[in-house]
Amino acid sequence: MNAWRRYDSPLLPTFHERFEERWGKGSAPFLDPEVLEQPMPRAQWINIDTGAALAVVPVWTEDEAHRTFAMFYLPPAGDIWLLRPGPTGYLDSGQLEDIRLRNDAFKKALKHATEFIKGANPL
Repeated sequence: MNAWRRYDSPLLPTFHERFEERWGKGSAPFLDPEVLEQPMPRAQWINIDTGAALAVVPVWTEDEAHRTFAMFYLPPAGDIWLLRPGPTGYLDSGQLEDIRLRNDAFKKALKHATEFIKGANPL
């Protein structure tokens, strides 16, 4: 039986903490649990046997309109890994076509995360 479980509560603060430990304070506004951007597709899982966690979240830098989805894996012993689900970029302008592209990008990243959880080794 697979020990990974969906976790549909707010994003775990550990993603933000570990990211900033590794890449510096202020480097992860997209993981900050205090930033509430809704509706914004996100997904996360916890491995109940190991304590590891996985999240698919939208990521942006200086230009908040240009975003991509990324997968972040939290190994049980600490650290944070960025797993690449392939090209999942989209524009966030609020226009209907851009929302469709965002949803397609999210589905692609979600598929990649599901393969990771099932052990298909998408790395």
